[in-house]
Amino acid sequence: MERLKKRAEFLRVAGTRRKWVTQGLILQGAPRPGIKPDTEYAGENRLARVGFTVTKKVGKAVVRNRVRRRLRAVADQLMIEMALPGWDYVVIGRSQTIDREFEKLVDDMRFALRRIPDAKPSAVDNARFRKGRGSRSGTAPKAGDSVK
Repeated sequence: MERLKKRAEFLRVAGTRRKWVTQGLILQGAPRPGIKPDTEYAGENRLARVGFTVTKKVGKAVVRNRVRRRLRAVADQLMIEMALPGWDYVVIGRSQTIDREFEKLVDDMRFALRRIPDAKPSAVDNARFRKGRGSRSGTAPKAGDSVK
């Protein structure tokens, strides 16, 4: 099993907006473009690839690294047998991941891997695409703002 390492690969998987949320983790998945997993000539590209990410909201570096190690252990256990060939997956750690029992994390991953191919793309978050920093159109001015 290969790893996703480049930011562009993570963004491509996230851009499909196909994800499954469980209590212990979030799994995003996308078929690799240009790869037909059913064909024999796909060769190395048929391998599933997986990437891991944990945001700073989860905790400091030590906690994030522990979460990432737990997720890697779960993925190593399940991805070889359950991941779809020619697909890329991104596993996102949550704050509950650190305290969740390992067997429940395995169950979460197993459930998400089964559901992700049929998952409908999530709605687009319009707040993410606003132009400029702190765009506040239609809001009252803050104290100290000049009114023209």
